[in-house]
Formats: sequence, structure tokens, C-alpha cells
Amino acid sequence: MIVATRYAKSLIDLSIEKQQLDATRSDMKLIKQVCEANHDFVLLLNSPTIKPDKKQEIFTSVFSGKITALSLSFINLLSKKRREFYIPSIAKQFDEQYKVKNNIITAVVTSSIELDSDSKKRILDIIKESGSNTNVELIERINPSIVGGFILSIGDKQIDQSVKRKLSDLKKNLANKN
Repeated sequence: MIVATRYAKSLIDLSIEKQQLDATRSDMKLIKQVCEANHDFVLLLNSPTIKPDKKQEIFTSVFSGKITALSLSFINLLSKKRREFYIPSIAKQFDEQYKVKNNIITAVVTSSIELDSDSKKRILDIIKESGSNTNVELIERINPSIVGGFILSIGDKQIDQSVKRKLSDLKKNLANKN
């Protein structure tokens, strides 16, 4: 979405100017979480019948004390301009642009149980061995159906070391030999 990308870029530039980039990233993450967790909030953003001043009151009551004045002013400005329906997309775009600006890649590791610190360190070592000279944001997901091992996804690359896949491969090999 081009409009969301432009607003996110503007917010990044303003945050850098005000020396609040990391705080604004935290704010945008919170706003994104609220939008993902609360469908009614998104309906409010998209509603043309609710007046901008009423939406601004709601934003203030929901986010006051939880986000910086800069971020609250920004979402209120979007409301005044009747662009509040872009807020979820702007929050997402902000985080993506922040990661690019700070050379951060996101890696998703899926395992059957929660990883201990040694396992996390080994996963990070695997990522660094792949020639990635960047900071890594590791997101953990738990999926008991993979039985054991892990699945590591970085962008469009995936390393599947799950027991489920290995059993599936073994089953295919045995079926092909018969």
C-alpha cells in the first residue's frame, strides 16, 4: 500500500528528528497488536459514520500513557485527515522500514516445545553461518505436530529439520523402494 508506506516513512523521519525512533517503533508495535487483537477497533477505524473528533477521543482514551505524545499526535492527525483506516497498515510498514533501516532480519523458528537458551544460540549461529551480517529478530512458534527438531524460516528460505518431515521422507523412500 503506497499511502501507508509514505506515512510510515514520514513517521520514521519525524521520529529520527525528535530522537524517538525506538520509542515510536514500540508504539507502532502496540498499535499493530491492538488492531490484530481487536476487530471492533479496526471497524471503528474504517467507520465513516463516526466523526474524527470522536475517534480522537477514543484514541486518547485507549493509548494515552501507553504511547508517546508523538505517536498519539500522529494517529490523531491521520484521523483529522480522515486517513485513520490506514493506521494498521502504517504500523506494519513502519516496522518493516525500521528493520531495513537498522539492518534487522526476522527469523521464525518453529519447534515442538519452547526452546532453551542454548537452542536459541545454536539457531542464531546457523543464521550467522549462512552469511547474514545483520541483526536477527527471532520469533518463536510452538507446533507440537512437528514432533521434534525445528523449522527455521528466513524470508523465502526455509530449513526443515523437523522429525515430522524426516519421518515423511523415510515413508516416501520406503514406498518408492517397493
